[in-house]
Amino acid sequence: MVAVSGKVAVVTGGRRGLGAALVDELLARGARKVYSTARSAYIDGRPEVVTTRLEVRSAESVAAFAQVAADAEIVFNNAGVLLPAALLTGDLEDAIETFDVNVFGPLRIARAFAPILAATGGGAFVNIHSVLSWLAGSGAYGASKAAAWSVTNSLRLELAPQNTQVVGVHAGFIDTDMVAAIEQPKAKPAEVAARIVDGLEAGETEVLADDVTVKVKAALSGPVEHLTFSATG
Repeated sequence: MVAVSGKVAVVTGGRRGLGAALVDELLARGARKVYSTARSAYIDGRPEVVTTRLEVRSAESVAAFAQVAADAEIVFNNAGVLLPAALLTGDLEDAIETFDVNVFGPLRIARAFAPILAATGGGAFVNIHSVLSWLAGSGAYGASKAAAWSVTNSLRLELAPQNTQVVGVHAGFIDTDMVAAIEQPKAKPAEVAARIVDGLEAGETEVLADDVTVKVKAALSGPVEHLTFSATG
């Protein structure tokens, strides 16, 4: 388990939505410094927050960021993209970008920061997945989140020898700009952020952030054809 108080954290995609809520929650729990990234430069007036431009699709950008944040002890892989890419009929470039951001982006971050966390005692990676990791029907996005879930589970084993805690987070829809057009019940970002940090500090390996995610996880042992999602409920 990793306590947040006094620690230096990284939150990718920290400018808005769940990322911004995570930054707020980390500061509320006494984080000493939070590196918050976005694709474009922005300003946060709080002295504990260091804003940095980061493109997770670029190995060069990730490497440069790792040099800036070389004192990081906890890394939240939150940056993600939701593009309307059906697997058969959607734009293939959208599907490729979805995987590049949602799967290979966190992997690039993990490869760059694993030595940094090892040097600071192990620390933690927290990877944000989705309930759609387990449900068919959301095209490239759901497929990418399923792949990200698998990557996290394997990274947990690979990082165990250096004492790095790896947490996978699954949540249903969160009230952010990313899913504003989807008509489904949505959790508040602050509530989800609090549950995520609770799980981290409790030493959990998986956080199920809401009731719908708990129900879907329990259904994984049932018939696969029942694991489907409809945007209209």
